[in-house]
Amino acid sequence: MVTTRGVPVEVISPGFLNSDAGPDFFNARVKIGDTIWAGNVEIHWRSSDWIKHKHQQDSAYDNVILHIVNEDDAVVLNSKGEAVECTCLRYPAVLENNYQNLMKATSWIPCADSIYDVPPITLQLWYHALLVERLQQKTGEITRLLEQNKNDWNETFYQMLARSFGFKVNAVPFELLAKAVPLSVLAKHKNDLFQLEALLFGCAGLLNEELVGDDYFLELRKEFSFLYKKYKLKAVEGHLWKFLRLRPVNFPTIRIAQFAKLIHQSTALFSRLIEMGELNDVRKLFLLNPSEYWDTHYKFNKASRKQRKHLGESSFYNLVINTIVPFLFVYGDYYQKQELKDLALEYMEKIPVEKNAIIEKWHELGVSAQTAFESQALIQLKNSYCNAKKCLNCPVGMKLIKRTSTVEDEPVSE
Repeated sequence: MVTTRGVPVEVISPGFLNSDAGPDFFNARVKIGDTIWAGNVEIHWRSSDWIKHKHQQDSAYDNVILHIVNEDDAVVLNSKGEAVECTCLRYPAVLENNYQNLMKATSWIPCADSIYDVPPITLQLWYHALLVERLQQKTGEITRLLEQNKNDWNETFYQMLARSFGFKVNAVPFELLAKAVPLSVLAKHKNDLFQLEALLFGCAGLLNEELVGDDYFLELRKEFSFLYKKYKLKAVEGHLWKFLRLRPVNFPTIRIAQFAKLIHQSTALFSRLIEMGELNDVRKLFLLNPSEYWDTHYKFNKASRKQRKHLGESSFYNLVINTIVPFLFVYGDYYQKQELKDLALEYMEKIPVEKNAIIEKWHELGVSAQTAFESQALIQLKNSYCNAKKCLNCPVGMKLIKRTSTVEDEPVSE
């Protein structure tokens, strides 16, 4: 690199990308000739864009030490009247063509027609970074909830776990239920499964009907009436719960009954999870068989064939992926315990690959995943990069953009 005056340029540090108003990169260090400069860098297609954007009238650009352009068509000055060093950064036209082809693509992912040309290892080496990025994105949600709960990790975990028990369709009402019945209230009745069910079903708004003939329902209703007044509770609107198009085993009534059993058989659940090192031990905590009533019911006042309504393996893995792993990762990051962050990633490697539409589409393109570690990475890639066409930030995209370029190619033209 040289300036438009022919002076050698060496980038010591590019600085930090600025996503707000002002120069494109902050705190760069650039050696121009024999002098090392520290300051900001601005990038334009043409030098005259500096004037077009009126940077010469903006003191925020006075600390620009280098102006990078593709075409130098004007001398530019800062607001002090000082000339700004400029360098032309040219590149082969094939790079521009390959990039534009990806941007114009309308397929499921921009590189759907060409990903086969990239060695699988290129993508696989990125899985770890993608998964960590996905977990870090969940940090914000957990942190906000933690602040609302005055840094009570157990209460926050309880609320997030409840949300996961809703399994997308009933996630919101389940979260509202957890906030309606504080963990501290449930803890006072944890040894009595019947009272736990009364509290949870009552605050879920599912005990409001008059179901004559269902003795268990009426007993729960009577018990909740007492507890409701004792703790001055507020119930969730019962109409929020969705039953339609759900398999009976996934009905919110069954999930609430399973959740009540989890509270019943667990003490300081989050603290215990932190101390565990094996996924099999965690699984034992979630071997949940609700009260006997639910062996013959999916809904109140409607008997069914006898069947134990335990929490299935796929449901357990879903809870681990969406709640336990993110919490371990965030807690480890918060208290600088790398072993917990490593444990979170280790759990993901032990969980079978998820089955969903995104993973199926990747499989159709020849990109297969063997574990949840890989499938979560692919979900992150699709949602955060492919959908936004951030091909320049993706190793696969970069490979495809550069795949036919040579030093003999002509520089890009306007």
